[in-house]
Amino acid sequence: MNTQQIALITYKDAGKYTGVSEEENARLHEFLTQKGLPVTLEIWDDPAVDWSKYDLVLLKSPWDYFDKIELFYAWLSKLEELQVRVLNPLHTVRWNADKRYLVELQEKGEKVVPSVWLDQGTQLNVADVFAQLQSEKIIVKPAVSGGAKNTFALTQQQAEAQAESINTLLQQESFLAQPFIPEIQTKGEWSFLFFNGTYSHTVLKTAKAGDFRVQHFFGGTVHTPEPPAQLLEYAHNLVDKYAQGCLYARVDGVELNGALVLMELELIEPFLFMATSEGAIERYYEALVEQLQQPAQSIA
Repeated sequence: MNTQQIALITYKDAGKYTGVSEEENARLHEFLTQKGLPVTLEIWDDPAVDWSKYDLVLLKSPWDYFDKIELFYAWLSKLEELQVRVLNPLHTVRWNADKRYLVELQEKGEKVVPSVWLDQGTQLNVADVFAQLQSEKIIVKPAVSGGAKNTFALTQQQAEAQAESINTLLQQESFLAQPFIPEIQTKGEWSFLFFNGTYSHTVLKTAKAGDFRVQHFFGGTVHTPEPPAQLLEYAHNLVDKYAQGCLYARVDGVELNGALVLMELELIEPFLFMATSEGAIERYYEALVEQLQQPAQSIA
């Protein structure tokens, strides 16, 4: 029987999201404890938690980390100092927390939704951004974000009208501009789930009529079609390259001209859609057991 003390990470719900995440967390916690693993649900920023008593921290749902990013980074550093192992690995989490990684992948030649980086402290040059992206409509979102926080879909005229308010936000943090992809509304957004680099299941998320946000708390719906083989193959390729050592990975993308174009590589707190696929929770457990059986490695 495993004796490693495990913290399954969640967050303090402030009413921003629905209870779907909590349902998945509770089901996973129950499943893992029934399997004999000493797992405790913990809120990541609860000051009362003694993290030194844990051997392993599972980043399951720190959903509000982007609202408290400096506190989150400080917490990761504390876990590192305490030599508590974290899954996913800390260096991967730090890299994945800032959407600059998408620009990095773009520069490496990966098929990524084209991205223009907007540095904190700069001013939005609307004409320049639209010229670079060659799009009639763009998406502007924070470099550190989730749940469509401070995310705008704008025509050039709308962007000019909102430039002042966006520039105010730019003084506080960096942003990313991308072309609006109409296929997200017409075809939906694919999510491919992997545990320990092994493919588990797929969902296709669609936005409600008139919206571009596919998250369930904005009215999006989830479907489970068989994914086209070439899309799955590219998702797997991305996980092999950029999610080494990760307990879980979710590849979010859109199909353009028969190819998967990456929107997000989710390696910190993705909803795992385990209820949509028979055996998914068992596959998560088996992947975790594999990780627990591995010899101790650098926690970085």
